[in-house]
Amino acid sequence: MTVVPEKAVVPEKQVVRPYGDTTGDGMVQVSFTLPLPHDKRAEGAAIQLAGKMGIDPAMLVHARPMGDGFTFFVVYGRVNHLVDTAAVRVVERDFPLLLAKEVNAVVKRQLRRKLSVVGACIGTDAHTVGIDAILNVKGIAGEKGLEYYRELRVSNLGAQVSVPDLVAAARAERADAVLVSQVVTQRDAHLHNTREMSAAFREAWPAGKRPLLIVGGPRFDEAMTAELGVDRIFGRGTTPDEVASYLVHALITSRKATTV
Repeated sequence: MTVVPEKAVVPEKQVVRPYGDTTGDGMVQVSFTLPLPHDKRAEGAAIQLAGKMGIDPAMLVHARPMGDGFTFFVVYGRVNHLVDTAAVRVVERDFPLLLAKEVNAVVKRQLRRKLSVVGACIGTDAHTVGIDAILNVKGIAGEKGLEYYRELRVSNLGAQVSVPDLVAAARAERADAVLVSQVVTQRDAHLHNTREMSAAFREAWPAGKRPLLIVGGPRFDEAMTAELGVDRIFGRGTTPDEVASYLVHALITSRKATTV
């Protein structure tokens, strides 16, 4: 009889350093733009900034002018900072990931009508790539959007939709959920727009009756749901099946569980 030794359990590292050339060498690469024309003084300013960021020694590996009076830099060097992964807090997915046919089956069996979804880019945001990836049939990376789900009724309002128009559309469509995509983040426009939207929906609907409010975009912090007054935030890399699964979880599964 051959005894196969058990594999040793290697504990996951909790404290780590950046990796560049060799393990744990602390090497990092950062890029930034300074409002200076490209010359030796600008390069010196970039090294000074890198030093104040804790990069020592800092090596300037790339510098190119970015129009009149601006220069783009890439700096490489060592930092002494450690990262404690035990202190990292993230929003974990707390619902099962369902296939399209499973979403359709739950909606048809338990809601007994089509689930109404209204989506838009609000404010001056004209970047519809994100909302289209989630809503349009073509979807993203081979995964079809919510329009593909036969038990979902989707209304995509497109870009630069005002908050009052979004509220009106949600009323007209009897929306169960409102999806808003925000890509433009200059001067925290995405945060201001989201707060304006959530305030408008709280004013327009009585407590417990408003549609589910969901926002998404590459610069959102998923832990800011309560602060922004929304029900869920999705970050970059979100796929249509994640959103559809969340809708079923929030609007049907969890609500049914609380009434049992």
